[in-house]
This record gives sequence, structure tokens and C-alpha cells, in this order.
Amino acid sequence: MGIKTKAREIFTNVVYSAVAGGTSVSTTMLSEQREAVRHRWASWRFQSSSRFPMIRLPDGYEIEKVADGLTYPTSIVWDDEGNAYVAEAGGAFLDEEDASARILRLEGGEATEVVNLDDEIYPAISGMTWHDGAFYITHREDDLSGAVSKVTPDGERTQILGGIVDAKSDHQLNDIRVGRDGRMYACSGIAGNSGFMDQVMIPFVQKAPDGHPTVAEDIVLRGVNIELPDFREGESGTVRTGAFVPFGTETEPGQVIEGRDKCGGSILAFDPENAEDTVEPHVWGLRNAVGIAWNRRGEMFVAENGYDNAPGRPIVDNYDATYRVREGSWYGWPDFTANMDPVTSPKYKPTSSAVAPPYIDGERQSPKLSFLIDHEASGLKQPDKSLVAGLHEVNSSPSKPDVAPRSWGEYADHLFVPEYGDLSWTTNPLRDKPAGCRIAVIDTKGDGKRVRPFIQNAKPGPASVQGRAGEGLERPYDVKFGPDGAMYIVDFGVQRINRNRIAQGHLPVEWDRETGMVWKVTPTGATNR
Repeated sequence: MGIKTKAREIFTNVVYSAVAGGTSVSTTMLSEQREAVRHRWASWRFQSSSRFPMIRLPDGYEIEKVADGLTYPTSIVWDDEGNAYVAEAGGAFLDEEDASARILRLEGGEATEVVNLDDEIYPAISGMTWHDGAFYITHREDDLSGAVSKVTPDGERTQILGGIVDAKSDHQLNDIRVGRDGRMYACSGIAGNSGFMDQVMIPFVQKAPDGHPTVAEDIVLRGVNIELPDFREGESGTVRTGAFVPFGTETEPGQVIEGRDKCGGSILAFDPENAEDTVEPHVWGLRNAVGIAWNRRGEMFVAENGYDNAPGRPIVDNYDATYRVREGSWYGWPDFTANMDPVTSPKYKPTSSAVAPPYIDGERQSPKLSFLIDHEASGLKQPDKSLVAGLHEVNSSPSKPDVAPRSWGEYADHLFVPEYGDLSWTTNPLRDKPAGCRIAVIDTKGDGKRVRPFIQNAKPGPASVQGRAGEGLERPYDVKFGPDGAMYIVDFGVQRINRNRIAQGHLPVEWDRETGMVWKVTPTGATNR
């Protein structure tokens, strides 16, 4: 059997087993119905944009499009003179998209290339910031590990940080920003979904078989291994694989996984003048940390993409989350949910058909979720629920946020979070209603977990799914407030699920070129919320 044929069969089985498992179907349906009602209520309460009628936003604000025709845009920044630049990623997950990684200057509705990085980096550019006369970007190295590079306006690139193993997966280095302390902070996604390099990681394991999740501090494992089809090239049958190790590697009870400074599931902090020697994890135990921002009081927030409902260790979470960042904290991955509940709680229980057969010390265990880390031996406790700043709809994919300036009146110091949206069926075969594809807002002064809509399409989901591509929000990924006080939204563009890509050995997701956009939102007068 060819490797691509085997990959197609394994991916198909992933979907069938998840659906057959009926993983908390009633809970999922009730949650989606509740969110659908909230969406309709917000659309009724908000006003239609005068320029784009399918977009709804509060009275006293207007949205316009300042650039379109972009291919995989991910970030917007401004230089010291106030000139705006946007990064085009060059790809989404791997180099298979064959697009250009570059930096464009935005002026007068036109996007002009100023730096082309096609021969310099491996895609994709996920984060970009401006500091001390240069761009700083996050990307992958040729071996797929995560990296940070300094890029001058004339195109000279210097890599300042590299070797982040977790990027050899669907989660790479994401947002990068400079804190008030002068250090850079970069969001580092964890490898895989929920602890293992499982079936969803097929394209990545085949390209980089040494990829695996990493940690900031030493942890002790319970020795849980799961049995999966062996999708490595030249292999067949099944294989047992453990947590926090490369695919096909078994673990033992009491085994220690050593912590490292360049870890995944973290926010990394470093001096940009000496990144390799100063890098350290600021917090860890996140899943896919995507974006960070600070409010006026200097409090830091991070938006995280939560678990997928995907075998072999499916986590049927109710939320994605935005967290308050407390230095040194562990945020619970892979044993606690977005709301800091244990994944072993009955309300997150999947059925046995969705769980890969677990083994400890060679003995088969009952098909249920269990902790992967020995928390007591590792010196870890259940995370503090006060870390939760906001709970988003599950699969909504909160991404790169920013905090509104004083000029935004009642919304000043509020955190605006772009929700990229779901990737169903790959992230949740049971999802029936689109999630995300909007801009949400969180009051950073509050102590609740309320996430409210701020900008959304009249109906849930991206505009293209409604047959109106370019007329509304698609996949908002980055929000930044510019020097003019306006909100700018980087919209990645049209995306769809394509099962035919499985036979090609790729993830079953594809993106349309030249469908990315940048939106601008400005206050127009008194607001009426």
C-alpha cells in the first residue's frame, strides 16, 4: 500500500470514528444552538455597515476595506513614520501552497512588495512586529523547527532564534511583540492536539519524524501509550506511541521529560539583541498560544486555540479561551480544559470508539481519557480558574488580539480578539454551525469570563460560505490599533475543506489565493451599546 493511500484511509477512519463515537453529541448541539441564538440577537441589535451591509457592528462605528487581493496575510505593523506593512505568510501549514513569503507596504489602497523572503525562510510567516528600525518575524526553518528573524527594510535577514521543535507540527511560532520591559515575547504553539503525535499529524510526521510536544519544566509521565496505525513511510500495521515524544516512541510510568527553554505551548521571552542566550518561557502549559496584548495597566493577555475533538485522544471541550498571563504559571495542557477543568471529568467523556486503545506497561487499559502527567510527582496543580479572562465558543480559534486606545471611549482598554473560525470537519466532525469568523471584545477590567461580539456577519460563518466572498468577514486573524487610533483587521481569506488533498498526503484544508483583506474600523460618533 502506498504512503498516500494509507494516509487517506487513516484520515477517513479518523472522521468515521469521531462521528460514530457520538462524542457528547447532545452537549455539542445544545452549545451550538445557544451560540446561534446569541449571534441572531447581536445581529438584530447591531447596525449594518453602510459600505458592507452583511457586516454588523455597534452604532457609532464604521468598517471599510483598505486592501484586498492579498494571499495569506497574517500580520500588520507600522514603522516609526507611521507607514503600514502587512506580512503574507507564504503558506498556511507547510510549503505545499507554493506562495510567496513577503512584506508589503500599504498605501492608498495598494499593497507594494518591499521584502521578498522566498529564498530566505521556510513558510509560514505567522507573526511580525516592528522594533528599532526593523521587522521581526516568526517562521519555520528548513527542518520545520520554529524560528525568529530580524528583517531590515532593504531585505537583509538575520535569524536570532531557532530550534523550536514543536513547530514541526500544525502549531508553530505565532504572534511576536515587544513588551514595556524591552523584551520580545513570542507565542509558541504546542505540537499536536492533546499530547500525542497522532493521526492528524500524518503530513508533519512524514516530513519531520522527530517532531513532538515539549515542556518548560521537568515532568513525570504516567506512561500512557496509545495504539495507532503506523503511517510512517515503509511501515505497516500498528504501533504504540507515547506522550511528549516523537511518533512511534513508547514511554514508561515514572519517565521524566526534561524541560527546555525553547518549549512549545508557551510564551517565550527574550532580549532581541541576544535571543539565543536569554530565551526563557514566561508561561507554559498552553495549547496553541496564538496572540498576546497588554492593557494600560501592563496586564498581559494571551489568546489560545483549544483542543480538537479528534481521535486518538479526543477532548470534547466546551470553549476556546483568552487568558490573563501570570508569569511562571502552568496552564494545564494536556490534562485540563480551557476552563481549567480536568479532562477526566464526566462532562468531557468521549465514547470508547473515539479513543485510541491505551496501554500502560504493555497492559491494555479501559478506553477512557486519563491524565498523561503525574501531577504530584511533577509538582503541578490544577490551574487557577482566575487566569481565564474570556471563554469563546469552542473551535472559534481566538487569534491575535489588541487593546483599544483611549480614543475608543467606552471601549478603551478593552481587548479585541479576532476569531479565525473553525476548521470542521477536521477539528470537530460533529459541528453543525460555523464558529468564530468575527471580532469579539473582552473588558480587561472585569473579573468575569464574558466574551461579547463586536463585529460579525449577519449570519454565522465566513462570507464566502454564504455566497458573498469579499462582502464580509472571512477569516480574521490579526487585530491591531494603528497610530491613527483606528482598528485594523487582517483577514486571511477564503478557506475550504477538500478531502481530495488527503490522497495527496496533505491536510484536507485549502486556501484561495488573492482573497485576503485588511479592514479598517473607526468610531464615527456617539456609541449606543
